[in-house]
Amino acid sequence: MISTAYAMGGGQGAPGAQAGGFGDWSFIIMMVVIFAIFYFLMIRPQQKKQKELKALLDNLAYGDLVMTTGGIHGKITGLADAVITLEIADKVRIKIARSAIGAVLQKAGAPVTPATKS
Repeated sequence: MISTAYAMGGGQGAPGAQAGGFGDWSFIIMMVVIFAIFYFLMIRPQQKKQKELKALLDNLAYGDLVMTTGGIHGKITGLADAVITLEIADKVRIKIARSAIGAVLQKAGAPVTPATKS
């Protein structure tokens, strides 16, 4: 086993030392670059998306047409801190968690835009 270490260059100088002495710094620089890439490609966009969703949930109002994360479409008829009442059909109302709202399809009082066929 020791002969293998010498064959790989482990027998030259102190263990862990590399020629030029830049080995430790190159590893640190590489790790910083990898973290920066992860931050700008994964962490930052996710934080931005969470901010937008929080703003969307904070700005819900009576009469908004919304879609839940489960795909249920309805009109907001009741608002509380954590619970929203949706009217999904005439005289059919359900209570859902505020966090289950996935999208606002139409704000209350906004003009109705007809769906276009492609």
